[in-house]
Amino acid sequence: MKIPILCPYWGHEHIPIEVFLEKIHIAGYDGVDTWIPKSKSDKRFLSKYTQQENLYFVAHQYQAEGSTFQKFRSSFSEHLIACLDFNPILINSHTGKDYFTKEQNLVLLEDSLEFSAKYGVKICHETHRGRFGYAPMVMDEYFNMNENFELTADLSHWVCVTESMLENFSKPLNEAIKRSRCIHARVGFQQGPQIGDPTDPMWKDVLQIFLNWWDRIIMINVELKTKILPITTEFGPPPYMANIPFSNSPLYNQFQINCYMKDLLKTRYKGYSISSDKR
Repeated sequence: MKIPILCPYWGHEHIPIEVFLEKIHIAGYDGVDTWIPKSKSDKRFLSKYTQQENLYFVAHQYQAEGSTFQKFRSSFSEHLIACLDFNPILINSHTGKDYFTKEQNLVLLEDSLEFSAKYGVKICHETHRGRFGYAPMVMDEYFNMNENFELTADLSHWVCVTESMLENFSKPLNEAIKRSRCIHARVGFQQGPQIGDPTDPMWKDVLQIFLNWWDRIIMINVELKTKILPITTEFGPPPYMANIPFSNSPLYNQFQINCYMKDLLKTRYKGYSISSDKR
């Protein structure tokens, strides 16, 4: 199994995409996790650069919207289709809404499974606040209703929503770990979806809990003979990151923190090679 470490474009929107891609390539990332750009020139450059430099690409679908469920469903389908032009290794999806009925969210999950079967592209549904799987106790109900959908594990949201390190949610946590085919490596804590600096000793125990969860995801996917399991270092910009008081300046350097996580994960999972063969 290959474990490419990807960088999110999130937090770098202020710089041209060509500058960003060159930056992460030089920094030693294996690829990029981002939404499909609106600009035609950015689309062309992203497609050309990732293919030319053999970078892994995870397409990020979060834009689906609509004032009714049917409008959202139509928008969801359109944004998934837009991802196909980039030949992603998978699509990471912000699926549904926490206020949709379970029946409505299940329709979107079935749509996703049909889409994957038709086009041969895996869709992983991110465990994200505001979406269908925003909390472990809610996700547990969906697990019981549909045994086939797979996840992007961003467990930082679950610890924030439950104000816990998931001590009382072992059943849905174990099932989520079994279904995870992608990881967003951001570390959360009981009062927020993102700790400060992961090198700070005060976060040592929390970081270790997340590393243990990620280790379990890796081991299960090795057993399943998963070919590629991408990990995105997803520490985000403000407001996920705190600002220096009375300023608009972030308290930490987002890119530096994500590079620290990249190096930590590459060292931890160094036995899993990255080759030029994306598939």
